[in-house]
Amino acid sequence: MKFRTEGLIIREQNIGEKDRLVHALTKTNGVIRAFVRGANNIKSQKCAATSLLAYSMLTIYKGRDSYVIGEARTIRLFSKLRSDVVKMCLAQYFCELALTICPREHNADPYLRLTLNSLYLLGEDKRPPDLIKPCYEMRLASMAGYMPDLRMCRSCGEYSAETMYFLPREGMLECSTCKGKRPEGAIALNESSLTALRHTIYADDDKLFSFALSESGLAALNAASESYIKHRFEKDFKTLSFYKTINI
Repeated sequence: MKFRTEGLIIREQNIGEKDRLVHALTKTNGVIRAFVRGANNIKSQKCAATSLLAYSMLTIYKGRDSYVIGEARTIRLFSKLRSDVVKMCLAQYFCELALTICPREHNADPYLRLTLNSLYLLGEDKRPPDLIKPCYEMRLASMAGYMPDLRMCRSCGEYSAETMYFLPREGMLECSTCKGKRPEGAIALNESSLTALRHTIYADDDKLFSFALSESGLAALNAASESYIKHRFEKDFKTLSFYKTINI
């Protein structure tokens, strides 16, 4: 079966001297693993169009057990990310998240648009990286069916307090006045950082990145989103660890 679709290359691996194995987040078929013959030939149009972070129009042949990309035409390369080591590392973390969370064999247009928007904002310095990152983490997880319950305290129903605690393992909130031993790993959030965390999952798509937060607030927001992703998907993301190492 042959079909055409838009896709973002989120992982690449050279196979021999000429060929390439890629994972692409496609609009119509979600994440696919595909071979690209002759992609390492710099004279081939497929060379740039199937490289990491290339957003391309792809002509794909689907066999019984595999995909092959026959033609590829570049739409956008996100070249500004490639020239900044720190941003490139964060972009690779986004790719690892997409590879882990986004669907296979299903329409993934919303996931692709979210990922492209996040990469665009990062590359063009439209928003701080520490604001883009938790928005991408929490919205991507929520879209995939892993939305935490941030409506109120799980014990008493309190909506807001000077300090609320996010429980990443449970994906729930607990207010500071509720008695009992607080679960390990609970993250303290003031009213601003709690509002921002709620915004990452409840805001309209076109307003997702439209908020501001102090440096300390962003630190708390990132701690909450990172911990939630780690517990929900039971995985330590190597690209995140590397990004945090160099982003000092």
